[in-house]
Amino acid sequence: MTMEAASAPVALRQYLNGNWLEGEGRKITSVAAADESRVLAAGAAASEGQVDAAFAAAHQAKKSWAAVPMATRAAILATAAGYLKEHAEQFGEELAAEEGKTRAEGIGEVLRAAQIFTYYAGESDRAAGTVFQSPRHGEQILVTHKPLGVVGIITPFNFPIGIPAWKIAPALVFGNTVVFKPASLVPILALRLVQALEYSGLPAGVLNLVIGPGALGDGFLSNSYVNGLSFTGSTAVGRRLCASGAARGIPVQAEMGGKNASVVLADADLDLASEQVLFGAFRSTGQKCTATSRLILDEAIAEEFLAKLTTRLEQWKTGNPLDPEMHMGPLVDAKAAASAREGIERAVAEGATLRFQGAAPESGNFLAPTILDLPSDATGRDNCAWREEFFAPILAVRTVKGIEQAFEAAEDSDFGLSLALFTSNLSTAIQAQQTLDVGILHVNSESAGADPHVPFGGAKASGYGPKEQGAAAREFYTHTTTTYLRG
Repeated sequence: MTMEAASAPVALRQYLNGNWLEGEGRKITSVAAADESRVLAAGAAASEGQVDAAFAAAHQAKKSWAAVPMATRAAILATAAGYLKEHAEQFGEELAAEEGKTRAEGIGEVLRAAQIFTYYAGESDRAAGTVFQSPRHGEQILVTHKPLGVVGIITPFNFPIGIPAWKIAPALVFGNTVVFKPASLVPILALRLVQALEYSGLPAGVLNLVIGPGALGDGFLSNSYVNGLSFTGSTAVGRRLCASGAARGIPVQAEMGGKNASVVLADADLDLASEQVLFGAFRSTGQKCTATSRLILDEAIAEEFLAKLTTRLEQWKTGNPLDPEMHMGPLVDAKAAASAREGIERAVAEGATLRFQGAAPESGNFLAPTILDLPSDATGRDNCAWREEFFAPILAVRTVKGIEQAFEAAEDSDFGLSLALFTSNLSTAIQAQQTLDVGILHVNSESAGADPHVPFGGAKASGYGPKEQGAAAREFYTHTTTTYLRG
């Protein structure tokens, strides 16, 4: 598939069994997040028949791909990483235009995808299994890993190449074949990722791309060839997929969002904390599952901290994400922007006070960074801004007295993905690590962020199944065989 000129809409195609094909479904388009009159890509969605064909191709290829030496599979990932690095600027600008994050963040995400591919390319140099002692003479016990087989992968809009990379790279290196459905709002970077692997010599059928509405993904678990599913998206959809997988005995890995808190205690470095809370809450327009959306402040430092934070936000520029002077771009589409504005209105109606709202373009899908003060009593805990994931640059603030109340407020959520704690006391940090039920804890850094060599995922309603990334990925994309070996 050739790369189109940046000024021309990208032709959306399906990638089935090594061939780029026109979709057989309804017409779909991708538009710029900052200007929905600008069409970035157009084509036709995949049909249900094409989804079936994608799974059939993956099934046909799974035995031969599993038999390929891991070093060969790893070399393909390494080549793909180089391809992504080479085209990072172009792909990053496409990402920024389509999804809405800034150009710098877009390029950074493409480079992170390359880093993920490089990390999993290194899997061929790591331990392949474990040898245990046997209680019987002349015997060894070996535990080795085999691929699941055909894996369905469903990804969201907010990291259109980063999240697909951290699912597809381990799936492939461990010998699985893949049917990949990206969010239909942001298909361009999915095409670019598949291009990188096609360029690198990935055999036909090993990776198949189907672009279309969410209903296409709903049917993944009903396909007779699927052996596992990895999903990132809403809690409602994730739980439905988990239930479907359990009913069929198919493993499902689901990352389902968060309502993440940053806790700033009285002994914190307030300059550092205000910088990091700003980054966690407002980078990527708040459209991160790990973004800070709840802020818990010890009342002793609350006003001083908020003064520092709002002073920083007064310099925060929101606008065209391709403008290098902008700190924040638009929300992904008009529906997301309308939902966020409605969320602010509901929160105020339920007792929140508008503490701060910055400047942003009045037209389009822009929303200025917004801070809401919530009451410290039960009405604040029940406010929608405290409970619901708005997925927008909206920060809900509550004040507390001391560490115990701060930790109680942090735990006051159905979600448990990420938490940022700001303190200068090592004992407090250790207490948080031992007691707070979250998948990711940041001490004196922003709540957002994920490195490819360590596990990623949440507790409570934020996650289901094995964690993603790092060595944890093997726990999902493979199953073990315990071999009793005796001569």
